[in-house]
Amino acid sequence: MRIHRALACSLALVSVCAAGGCGTLPGFGDDTTKVTVWLMRNSASDDFVQRFERDFEKQHKNVELDVRIQEWTGIGEKIDAALKGKDAPDVIEVGNTQVPQYAASGGLLDMTLESIRDWGSDAWLPGLAQPGNVDGMQYGIPWYAANRVVIYNKDLFAAAGITKPPKDRAEWLADTAKLNSGGNQGIYLAGQDWYTLAGFVWDEGGQLAQEDTGDWKGALDSPAALRGMQFYKQLQALGKGPKNADEETPPQAGVFAKGKVAQMIAVPGGAKAIQKANPALADKLGYFPIPGPTDAKPGAVFTGGSDLIIPRRTPHRAEAVQVVAALTGEKWQTDLATTMNYVPNKSSLAPAVEGQAGTATMARGAAQGRATPNAPQWPAVEADNPIKPYMTAVLNGADPKKAAKTASDRITSLLFP
Repeated sequence: MRIHRALACSLALVSVCAAGGCGTLPGFGDDTTKVTVWLMRNSASDDFVQRFERDFEKQHKNVELDVRIQEWTGIGEKIDAALKGKDAPDVIEVGNTQVPQYAASGGLLDMTLESIRDWGSDAWLPGLAQPGNVDGMQYGIPWYAANRVVIYNKDLFAAAGITKPPKDRAEWLADTAKLNSGGNQGIYLAGQDWYTLAGFVWDEGGQLAQEDTGDWKGALDSPAALRGMQFYKQLQALGKGPKNADEETPPQAGVFAKGKVAQMIAVPGGAKAIQKANPALADKLGYFPIPGPTDAKPGAVFTGGSDLIIPRRTPHRAEAVQVVAALTGEKWQTDLATTMNYVPNKSSLAPAVEGQAGTATMARGAAQGRATPNAPQWPAVEADNPIKPYMTAVLNGADPKKAAKTASDRITSLLFP
């Protein structure tokens, strides 16, 4: 799907290059530049894109935006090819954890100066900003975030005498144990929900992998990471989630919708799937941030979402930077967050979503957000994913340290193929 302002008539594109770059559009004045932007399907609504285009072009009379919607399937190969070619788009939306992979190609524009001087990078959500920063240079600029929260059944909480959500891990375990009775599951937590495990590992001070003198190595066998897995095992046992499958096998929202599950861990959008399967639960759903080890702050969570990058070879550097500045600035961050139920890229903008219960809860947890390791080869780890069988092994009684060492060694080998 391609969304852009239709030209008044068919025009032949004339290649005109000068010291300042190429891209002048005949018929739009000598100084009008066409800027191509790739956004991913469903990241923003058509209406949002059209509003942004109209406003941006009104504010920048010399720019014509050409926003092209891309499919997630196969996008990695398409972006790799674009970064190596001569006709790359000027701005590209990418998954936040994909930035290190693209930065390794040397094909991205360094926007460190703009980030520090103009865009307040010190206030960005860490789960978006950190993966966009490679070797001290900011290549990915945070656009929007999403993370997991606890979705709970208010009626089951009330029946168990629980009047408010837990504030720390100890309360969470105690409450979940109360809820795990009378044929109800205290929590539905699949055995291979590794993104949730990652948060517990980070809370303990551990890592999935860590860099050591330039080399990346698996780190699930550290004492801190093992403590995170131990907590996961305690929590998972307070329900009937399968030990050998992830949260989509079967889809956990469908299990929750039967009305016998008190809690599940998911992005707030999971509530829509629950309500679709069982409309009677629509008014019975609540949200709270994943509790941390103490009540001082919510637990760490994996931050998903998108960053914006600019190919280094763009002939329209100034205009591309203006597009990124607008999309990641307060006005359009607020608009995108309220339109799409996203977390904006700065905690200071979170009040914009206070009227949306699930999104507001997500925003509170996002302040503790993290991302997967910045290793360029991390996508290979996720494709093979030795973390999942490791979790299943531990839940089934295997020696945690030995199982973690096996998984860590496999991660290390994948990071250095």
